[in-house]
Amino acid sequence: MATMGSLIGLVNRIQRACTVLGDHGGGAGGEGSLWEALPSVAVVGGQSSGKSSVLESIVGRDFLPRGSGIVTRRPLVLQLHKTDGGHEYAEFLHAPRKRFTDFAAVRKEIADETDRITGKTKAISNVPIHLSIYSPHVVNLTLIDLPGLTKVAVEGQAESIVQDIENMVRSYVDKPNCIILAISPANQDIATSDAIKLARDVDPSGDRTFGVLTKLDLMDKGTNAVDVLEGRQYRLQHPWVGIVNRSQADINKNVDMLSARRKEKEYFESSPEYGHLAHKMGAEYLAKLLSQHLEAVIRAKIPSIIAMINKTIDEIEAQLDRLGRPIGGDAGAQLYTILDMCRAFDRVFKEHLDGGRPGGDRIYGVFDNQLPAALKKLPFDRHLSMQNVRKVISEADGYQPHLIAPEQGYRRLIDSSLSYFKGPAEASVDAVHLVLKELVRRSIAATEELKRFPTLQSDIAAAANDSLERFREDGRKTVLRLVEMEASYLTVEFFRKLPTEPEKAADKNTPVSDRYQDNHLRRIGSNVSSYINMVCETLRNTIPKAIVHCQVKEAKRNLLNRFYAHVGSKEKKQLSAMLDEDPALMEKRDALVKRLELYKSARNEIDSVAWK
Repeated sequence: MATMGSLIGLVNRIQRACTVLGDHGGGAGGEGSLWEALPSVAVVGGQSSGKSSVLESIVGRDFLPRGSGIVTRRPLVLQLHKTDGGHEYAEFLHAPRKRFTDFAAVRKEIADETDRITGKTKAISNVPIHLSIYSPHVVNLTLIDLPGLTKVAVEGQAESIVQDIENMVRSYVDKPNCIILAISPANQDIATSDAIKLARDVDPSGDRTFGVLTKLDLMDKGTNAVDVLEGRQYRLQHPWVGIVNRSQADINKNVDMLSARRKEKEYFESSPEYGHLAHKMGAEYLAKLLSQHLEAVIRAKIPSIIAMINKTIDEIEAQLDRLGRPIGGDAGAQLYTILDMCRAFDRVFKEHLDGGRPGGDRIYGVFDNQLPAALKKLPFDRHLSMQNVRKVISEADGYQPHLIAPEQGYRRLIDSSLSYFKGPAEASVDAVHLVLKELVRRSIAATEELKRFPTLQSDIAAAANDSLERFREDGRKTVLRLVEMEASYLTVEFFRKLPTEPEKAADKNTPVSDRYQDNHLRRIGSNVSSYINMVCETLRNTIPKAIVHCQVKEAKRNLLNRFYAHVGSKEKKQLSAMLDEDPALMEKRDALVKRLELYKSARNEIDSVAWK
């Protein structure tokens, strides 16, 4: 088994490392953070309840700011480290290279650091001050001194100060791994204790709460707190501890804390009311009690702490995989990285096209909605009106009218009608091109591996869009060729199946104005319209096939082929420029690497210490 306090000392080091790396949030630790998983002790009490004096008694040093009203205006995370000997000293996290051996200077630094955030006002801040004290006279322990609870705002404080302080205190004591040290003055009714009331709300079973009675020596003559200390007036799962703080006269005389401890011990041993409890009273006993309990809590929670650490390690590893590991310095490694990024982008792009991600369905929308709607709007009714048919047929016949059927007129009407299909065909090519460009943009944004390389993102986007332009041109030529093919060779079989006209052809001597009877012209327009409808149905099917073949399939197969060849010919300096990382992502990856090292180190240390 681990020696007494070794687990707490380890937890102190881990918590300090967490704080340095920012692996904590509001309250004692951020949601799901390692800080939160590690138990600590929050000191809670009303203003002037003797909170600061209790902390100084535990530490054995006079180091906290004093005054009337609200003195503690920021949480103080106090980590005590027991040393084998040597000088006592203190270190602040905000001044890591400065060692304080004068505890009066520690007091001033706490006051100055508080004012730095809150200003010289009576305002509060939830930004904690982190202080570590190294001494042979302390036990390994983490204590969090919180602003004193109050019932009214005084002059210079916001009206919300009462609720603000309670919310801040609750952000710590609500956490299931937080041990509550509830400080109550003995010269006030325990039923009105702010600390006990809050502890009862967040810990109704009392499993996490230690009760401390201060100012026992200031109670009215003839009264005592034995009923409270023995748990008869308000029962907790853990024993109550009585504390006798230094008097104001002692403070004025600069009586040191070690002398105060001796006086406290003499008070309890010589007291007729508390003599039988003397061995369980005093700041020294309280510190050992808390340390033993904290050690037991940590040991009991080791499996859940390790499980949480393992889960976080897996999450960090996954984040690093998405961000990408550091790149080798040689050209081969850089080229491999670029090609790997391209393949990752290509996979995402294909997923968009094939339905694994949204967006590819918009191409089908072009074929199923946009193209049919455009074909339907073509002006064939106007083009094949009787008036236009008469005009085209007459012009095609020239001075000599047709003998049986106006073949030249038919061909002119069909050719001019087929030319209308070019517009919808080209519009469909352009619409699919825009969809593909949007999918390129989305794919680059969705490729996690690329996010760290803004220059490479731009290069891939430019190369992909260049390819799409070529594919669009191929698609445009192909769909226009389809239309031209329909005009180049008409389907003769269609016209052979048309019913023969019952009337004989008009006599040559008939005036031109009488050559083309309405029924005759109407039949011609109807025949051409039927043929155009047949071609329209054909193009409605073949245009999508051509677009998919020339643009979509090519984008899936060859989107970055030219880029691959281009990159392969680049030198190391040019490759390095393409892999110019986003500074924000570099910073994020460095932070993740440090967190990963912290969690792995914590896991190894907890394993090695816990099961010795």
